Amino acid sequence: MNQDQLKQAVGQAAVDYILPKLESDTIVGVGTGSTANCFIDALAAHKGAFDAAVSSSEASAARLRSHGITVYELNAVDKVLVYVDGADECNASLELIKGGGAAHTREKIVTACSQEFVCIADESKWVATLGKFPLPVEVIPMARAYVARQLVKLGGDPVHRMGCITDNGNEIIDLHGMSITDAKALETDINQIAGVVANGLFARRPADLLLLAGSQGVRTIYAK
Repeated sequence: MNQDQLKQAVGQAAVDYILPKLESDTIVGVGTGSTANCFIDALAAHKGAFDAAVSSSEASAARLRSHGITVYELNAVDKVLVYVDGADECNASLELIKGGGAAHTREKIVTACSQEFVCIADESKWVATLGKFPLPVEVIPMARAYVARQLVKLGGDPVHRMGCITDNGNEIIDLHGMSITDAKALETDINQIAGVVANGLFARRPADLLLLAGSQGVRTIYAK
């Protein structure tokens, strides 16, 4: 299978996994990106099995609505049963790098509100050590240069993602050249820099379950 087919397979696997959990009042959290889009498309066939969705981006919300799925603002709900989203990298502890689509801040918020976080990815995203994929850091625009200087002190090479404005009206710095052996500590250190909104490490709240698509099918992986 090519990568698009792997994404479609793991999107369907996520629907198959959550379907027995769905009830008429269930709220489903939906992430952002090409793999999440495959999940949305597969979920549409079962839109009568749950109440509505909450989304981590305007783009995903629009795709959900195009399928006739109701989308609530997160402030309007008090419980999200499950959150399904992709990743740019994942390791054996189910720690992730996310934010290639510049939506990681909202993704973290929906994750925090969800009872279960199911990550969906193809095998190209599986790594022994996080950091080959540049780590996105969302910053308040006026703080961009200051934050970049502080990121250099942490050992990385910060690059401003030109022309990228998040749904929150902020900017993205991509941190290159990192070999992340203590993801929890680095996540905390970056978030403590004044002007940082959130970074793309999902280590303090990793995935609960990873569905990983490969040539032999979709594997279910729990954190080691």
